[in-house]
Amino acid sequence: MDERRNDDQREDYPLSEIPAGARRGFWSNAVVLLGFTFFTATMWGGGSLGTGLKFWPDLLMLIVAGNLLLGAYVAALGFIAYKSGLNTVLMCRFCFGDKGSRLTDLLLGFTQVGWYAWGTATIAIMFVKLLHLPGIWTYPLMVIFGMAFCWTAYYGYRGLEMLSRVAVPMMTLLILWSMTRATRDAGGLQALLEIIPEKPLSAAAAITIVFGTFVSGGTQSPNWSRFSNSAATAVGASLLAFFIGNGLMIFCGAYGALVYKQADIVEVLSMQGLLGWGILMLLLNIWTTQDNTVYNFSVAGCNLFRSRRRRVFTVGGAALGTVLAMAGMYNWLVPWLILLGTFFPPIGGIIMADCWLVRRGRYPSLDQAAARSYNMAGLLAYVTASAGAWFTGRAQIGIPPINGILLALIIYPLLFRLLEKRAA
Repeated sequence: MDERRNDDQREDYPLSEIPAGARRGFWSNAVVLLGFTFFTATMWGGGSLGTGLKFWPDLLMLIVAGNLLLGAYVAALGFIAYKSGLNTVLMCRFCFGDKGSRLTDLLLGFTQVGWYAWGTATIAIMFVKLLHLPGIWTYPLMVIFGMAFCWTAYYGYRGLEMLSRVAVPMMTLLILWSMTRATRDAGGLQALLEIIPEKPLSAAAAITIVFGTFVSGGTQSPNWSRFSNSAATAVGASLLAFFIGNGLMIFCGAYGALVYKQADIVEVLSMQGLLGWGILMLLLNIWTTQDNTVYNFSVAGCNLFRSRRRRVFTVGGAALGTVLAMAGMYNWLVPWLILLGTFFPPIGGIIMADCWLVRRGRYPSLDQAAARSYNMAGLLAYVTASAGAWFTGRAQIGIPPINGILLALIIYPLLFRLLEKRAA
């Protein structure tokens, strides 16, 4: 029994609830989540806002609105994670059934290893470009970075926290320093207010970009929120990371695009004569997201194969992501992964509906979840809500990710009660 407990502790409890002794405080949880949201791709998403919206009030107001919605969504999942002590894929056992939850394992695992491939390729290509190295260095650097980034994830939450405690303050200071210089280069705040958008963007499209950029990551935030030692910690850390942190990344990308016509913070720092800092920024920015990404893959892998060997899946996921990066999948994978962002939010909506509207805030034991192979209400609600999000997006009705969440919240409890009544 003691050996089993030690294994669970070393592997970060991938198939069980977090015990009271493993819970962490606010700043511990906040820096891990902030490290996840400090991501280069988020800045690039913000770049499209910078070229399409006036600085005031459009740009600032829509960034606040979009990230407030994202923060509220993640905070709601974080509260459930704190109360239950479960990660995302274990919650899905109740929503979709013991075997049905493997659908989400595949979906979550595939997207995470895909993003890992993208991040590994991106940093290798950027290093070659910024340091003017021969092109032949690209693939060796992919191997080096691909395997190095999983090191902190291998040690679990503790490793993620150690890196984030160093990286998050450094990145924050560097971003603020860069934005101060950008304001000076633009000619002051008044000059920023007078810039006219080159490609006007609608409010709905802007909020879709802000909310959709990181909603897939937010759906898996319970993997770390479950370590919270109080409801205030879970909700507060989620809001800090996904409202403030993600908002800062979006704003930074938009700011660079507004002033320099360039959303990439590393390119902006290079233009400001801060190339050395830019390389450090790139390394920390990618690393703090890569280790969280491969951690998510390992948790999904553990649930898929019912294995507690999370560290094995961590190294395996890093190796797979590195191979995909070297195979060139990152060239076409990102649009596909962003498309999958439409199909992630309904999972979070079903988790919330299952916990609050069906189970009244109390999960039974995981043994009871295993008794039902497939929860057809969850599976049908997921397909219906995802289709609704997709079609409303095509028809430009509302905001697709939010539409998916709302449809899931409405459809799942109705289907659950209908099917349970028929079964009775």
